[in-house]
Amino acid sequence: MVICIETSTPVCSVALCDADGIVGLRESHEGRSHSARLTLFIRDLLEEAGKGAEDLEAVAVSKGPGSYTGLRIGVSVAKGIAYAAYVPLIGVGTLHSMFHGIIAGAEEKYPFGDNTLFCPMIDARRMEVYSALFDFRGNIVREIAAEVIEEDTFSYIPEDQTIVFFGDGAAKCRDVIKRNNICFEDDFRISAAHMQKPAYMAVKEEKYEDLAYFEPYYLKDFIATKSSKNISGR
Repeated sequence: MVICIETSTPVCSVALCDADGIVGLRESHEGRSHSARLTLFIRDLLEEAGKGAEDLEAVAVSKGPGSYTGLRIGVSVAKGIAYAAYVPLIGVGTLHSMFHGIIAGAEEKYPFGDNTLFCPMIDARRMEVYSALFDFRGNIVREIAAEVIEEDTFSYIPEDQTIVFFGDGAAKCRDVIKRNNICFEDDFRISAAHMQKPAYMAVKEEKYEDLAYFEPYYLKDFIATKSSKNISGR
């Protein structure tokens, strides 16, 4: 079994998986609940399965891009479990995980083929998103980038290709992007359950991270905001 941890967005999600699918899932959509709920979710899932951390094949964690704080919490917990239980650590790209999440049910919604691209988007504040473009086989058509969404952001993609936008950054783009053949998947919700397939691909290939040096993929520098409160009292 593999425990999968997803904390790159306001969603705190943990899935216990085996090679056949999802064994258990715990999620909270309350923002900023990662530090309070993450370890409790992991404990509950392991107890329900009658397993200990030492019984795991690996620990998988969403490595970003995404929320600086959320990624730090998830990676720190994942590294702690892997180190203490002597099990391997797997890093799963967040946008790759999102692609696996949407493609599972895409055939029922979209008549896709070579002309369909999938664009996972993570909100990065204001009109900026983290995004990438995948074809329906999961190959990257455009690498991961942080970008400000404008009317012509995807103008380089031929108009005869359909782009499916999804993720918590997609809604802000609905009234901005102007092009033919686009659709928005409003019902998509990021989940640790989407990590099952890439995690077990990593187990099969023994593609593990170096515990000592693994860090989240932030993509852009963290910018601290200045507090509006006068903490000095003056």
